[in-house]
Amino acid sequence: MTKTRAAASVGLCLLVAYTVASVGYAQMIPRQALDASGAPQYRVDPFWPKPLPNRWSMQQIVGISIDSMDHVWFLNRGNGALPIELTAEGNPSPALCCVRGPELIEADQQGNVVHAWGGREYHPKWPTALQTVIADTKGFVWISGEDNQDSILKFTRDGKLVWDFDHRPPAGAKAMPENNQETNYIFNKGRFQLDEVANELYIINQKRVLVYDASTGAYKRGWGGHGMPLSEVSNKEIPGYTWTGGPPPEEKNFAPTLHFVEISKDRRVYIGERGQNRIQVFTTEGKWLQDFYIQPNMPAQRGECGGLNAGKPTSPYAPQQFTRSICGTMYKMVISNDPEQKYLFATEAHNSVVWIVERKSGKTLGYFSGKGRLAGQMEFPDSIAIDKGGNIYVGEVDSGKRIQKFAPVLTGAR
Repeated sequence: MTKTRAAASVGLCLLVAYTVASVGYAQMIPRQALDASGAPQYRVDPFWPKPLPNRWSMQQIVGISIDSMDHVWFLNRGNGALPIELTAEGNPSPALCCVRGPELIEADQQGNVVHAWGGREYHPKWPTALQTVIADTKGFVWISGEDNQDSILKFTRDGKLVWDFDHRPPAGAKAMPENNQETNYIFNKGRFQLDEVANELYIINQKRVLVYDASTGAYKRGWGGHGMPLSEVSNKEIPGYTWTGGPPPEEKNFAPTLHFVEISKDRRVYIGERGQNRIQVFTTEGKWLQDFYIQPNMPAQRGECGGLNAGKPTSPYAPQQFTRSICGTMYKMVISNDPEQKYLFATEAHNSVVWIVERKSGKTLGYFSGKGRLAGQMEFPDSIAIDKGGNIYVGEVDSGKRIQKFAPVLTGAR
């Protein structure tokens, strides 16, 4: 072989190696550090995001989605703002910060705000109880809320409304007692997932999964816990239980509150139940496949947090009691981006951690973060998303009110 041909071959090999390495890093982080249990390790990026512009106040981050450009879209729910957080809204006001900002914010990989819109004054149909945002691969942004008259809205990325799912309840309709057989209208459409492969919307509500056409809104199918048909789903409240350190009683129905629906590349549907500390796995047609439990011995959200006192402490010096709002281990979940989608990452607010679960087996491998207000700690983590580089974004609600970025820890990194 001549020197020229040898050099060309070496150059070609280096180019191929670089390309494969680049694609591999974007998809599966081959040098990511693992702990002794095989859980991938993460470290907070304390400089992401940049401070919001225009004196905007950061509020409860109830939804996060990553678009095709790896931009981060998040819902900045403003109705939880305290008056002291909006002291710059007077006219005039001597305060340096803050004012109520847009409720949908788009940030780039450096944490800069590149686009923002939405809020109570933005559109008459804007959800009053924001819950979910999904940025699809075609450049549209889907937003939903949990109030009875909120629905699922489809916008262009610059904020033009192009479709309203509707299915709002008619005047006089009552949410209770629940009716799991009703599919023409839905009281709470806030927790949904868009399946672009089949052009379908998955909505979790009461004790069921409902699937609708994502273009026409036509109802297509639905099922209850463990794949039972809607006709068999109970309309009675799931009984509470007395927590004594063990898991809640087994339940065939879904045990509300249902908190997430996620769909993997191999067409598995994952439904999270805060009332059971459980993930049920289905095919897209509703055939039940398996159950996963994450920290099953935690008090679950059934009755008053496993029967524990959900009221206020008897005195200012009494220990804080468990409350209904932080029961259960199922908050939001995201699936890893590697080709096999090996991991599930689930937020949990009682311990303020992100659980790491092996997707195929359902085995809990570990967790990252913990309770607190320093960078890398969390206060009521809820929404979660992952980008192409494997960075994980976690949004905090209640009094947390921030979004944090956790980057993969690489072997040999300092």
